[in-house]
Amino acid sequence: MELCVGIHLVAPETPLSPRTMSNRTLVTEFILQGFSEHPEYRVLLFGCFFSLYSMALTGNGLIIFAIAFNRGLHTPMYFFLFNLATMDVICTSSIMPKALAGLLLEKSSISYGGCMAQLYFLTWSASSELLLLTVMAYDRYAAICHPLHYNSMMSKACCSTLAAGVWALCAFNTAIHTGLMVRLDFCDPNVVTHFFCEVPPLLLLSCSSTYVNSIMIVLADAFYGVLNFLMTIVSYGFIIASILKMRTTEGKKKAFSTCSSHLTVVCMYYTAVFYAYISPVSSYSAEKSKVAGVLYTLLSPTLNPLIYTLRNHEVKTALRKLFPFCRN
Repeated sequence: MELCVGIHLVAPETPLSPRTMSNRTLVTEFILQGFSEHPEYRVLLFGCFFSLYSMALTGNGLIIFAIAFNRGLHTPMYFFLFNLATMDVICTSSIMPKALAGLLLEKSSISYGGCMAQLYFLTWSASSELLLLTVMAYDRYAAICHPLHYNSMMSKACCSTLAAGVWALCAFNTAIHTGLMVRLDFCDPNVVTHFFCEVPPLLLLSCSSTYVNSIMIVLADAFYGVLNFLMTIVSYGFIIASILKMRTTEGKKKAFSTCSSHLTVVCMYYTAVFYAYISPVSSYSAEKSKVAGVLYTLLSPTLNPLIYTLRNHEVKTALRKLFPFCRN
């Protein structure tokens, strides 16, 4: 996940001379290593991944339909939840079909264009989710700290602008980084030490200078990984301070319940991201990156709908009305 979330400083490589480049075959496809180093777990992993992927699609799909077709859920909080569910679907669907196919085949290959497309959509959705979590933290701040001005602070126009800004800004950022990746030359070996196309292992395969890529990644990391996290922490600092000032226990419980689901998702997502990506490239671990990749591309999209629905009476009520099979 280029994202760019982790601080991956890749040392600039010395560009190959034209004569050297002519003697090396440029890569037209990549081999995804996946979990080939553990063939004995292939069937087990396929079963687990397929089950989680199906649950992620079903859970997020139910939330999208419930919010879209229930006017009672047309509020800022659920509008952003609708966008979060959409991002989760794009994130997990950009990599899981290929990952599942790789578990069935002895050798999983992906074309150069397919790899760049996978990189783009994964980075777009993952970075958008980080930015949206910050916007959702601001929404909870406005609701709890400024309840009398909430409707004006989070008007329909404001919410639409914030959501469109998240999608557009992250699409532009991703286009820059994908474009910088496309300009690189890749030579043999062409084995990506991951189960999807991700920036750190791809940069390690480049046989041309990655200095510009590294600089742009650090700048993006500072925004997505550091600034967004700090803004979320500050928002919840104000929220907790406001809750503690409330006089009644019932008021405190009600206020906390409105943001507990979001806080759980934030903690889970940032834990996975920081676990894998806040480290120098010299200590890059393929195994650790794969584990974290499963957490934020599969487990998180699966758990998000459960976290929001199991703790949210309004969403559960809307689901029961739209889908009779959800009543139990």
